[in-house]
Amino acid sequence: MLFEEFGFDNRILKSIGHLGFDAATEIQNRAIPEAMAGRDLLASSKTGSGKTLAYLLPALHRVYKKKALSKRDPRVVVLVPTRELAKQVFGQLRLLLASSRFTSILIQGGENFNDQHKQLQKDPHFIVATPGRLVDHLKQRHVFLEGLELLILDEADRMLDLGFAEAMRAINAAASHRQRQTLFFSATLDNTQVSEIANELLREPSRVAVGQGFDEHTDIAQHVFLCDHLDHKEALLKHILMGQTIKQAIIFTATKSDTVRLSEMIASWGLTTQALNGNLSQSARNKTMESFAKGQFDVLVSTDVASRGLDIASVSHVFNFDLPKQAEEFVHRTGRTGRAGFKGDAYSLVGPKDWLNFKAIEAFLQKTFPIDTVEGLEGKFKGLQPPKPTRPATKKTGAKSQNKAAKKTPKKPVSKARFHDNEQKDGFEAFKLPPKRAMSAETNPSSNSSNLGDEE
Repeated sequence: MLFEEFGFDNRILKSIGHLGFDAATEIQNRAIPEAMAGRDLLASSKTGSGKTLAYLLPALHRVYKKKALSKRDPRVVVLVPTRELAKQVFGQLRLLLASSRFTSILIQGGENFNDQHKQLQKDPHFIVATPGRLVDHLKQRHVFLEGLELLILDEADRMLDLGFAEAMRAINAAASHRQRQTLFFSATLDNTQVSEIANELLREPSRVAVGQGFDEHTDIAQHVFLCDHLDHKEALLKHILMGQTIKQAIIFTATKSDTVRLSEMIASWGLTTQALNGNLSQSARNKTMESFAKGQFDVLVSTDVASRGLDIASVSHVFNFDLPKQAEEFVHRTGRTGRAGFKGDAYSLVGPKDWLNFKAIEAFLQKTFPIDTVEGLEGKFKGLQPPKPTRPATKKTGAKSQNKAAKKTPKKPVSKARFHDNEQKDGFEAFKLPPKRAMSAETNPSSNSSNLGDEE
């Protein structure tokens, strides 16, 4: 379906044309009509499906066509789980609003709180925010949401994973009037916590599910290599990077220190590269991602900081140098390639420490990945065998074990000495017991007991 068939305002069509979009994706085809009709929406789709435009375009259309409920309050709030995704959504929103009179701001952690307050005082029409920081401003009464027309939650499941449930409820309570519309996007809807929060925020929503939220992306070719050790992984990584035609690549590692180490190693191979991890300040992270988006270097080595929010069509390859502990994160990592209709390649280097995570990913995707090899770099590692189940002991077996244990237990030697009433027997002096204490009628037993207790 073409965008012009949705009935968008001409200003929106003009902005879409400048961005080079003409035909809608499946999630856009199904979500946009429901959102434009003013209904609450509960939607799920796989990563890289174009859901950002599926909620931004109806939001713009509403703002263009309808009168504001309040002169000062924001008209649209978009909540996202991470700073990187917030920045990505905000960038796309600014492009769509470039030729209009409407304003937008970005509210996220890691930025100057007072500067954000000054921006809020200018009464922006759109706010893109992470939940925690927006709640901070609500508590300080820097912003009010009584006139909010549209609340959008992008990757709501991820927000719940990061512990933002109470922040989401607080924002919902601050804008709980009947005229508010809510669009709720989640990678999966088959989750108890997602269902509970959706029931609280939405009113009789339309449901849209495009495949499964974590379906394997058909535009991404998966390649899996088994590795013996760290040196083997590095040799395979070098062989692939230097032997493939790569526009841009993202390499995911498990630790922050590895991003720096690998980045320096790849630079020694003659490729331009930078490291991205949580140790960098927010401004440094922004600068690195902007440089990568502009194509100023070839390879980004990152922790899961970049697994969501990077929408760069020129990323042709993704590498899992270490596999993620969460199977869902594997889909988000590999989803950084194969975007906007382009094909992509994802490489996973699986060592002994990655094996259990690898099997969990296969179980999650309900797929068995074929194993690739490189001539001259074949490894000895073929996977780990599952532990053999232990056989429960039968009664007979248990009796035998007890008999064996009894046989092995050495018997205590029996002394030939016999002791009785402090007498001498058979040449041995009997062990002398302390004399019994005569109990007189005047003795108080409870008093004796008390004294013994005090001594202990």
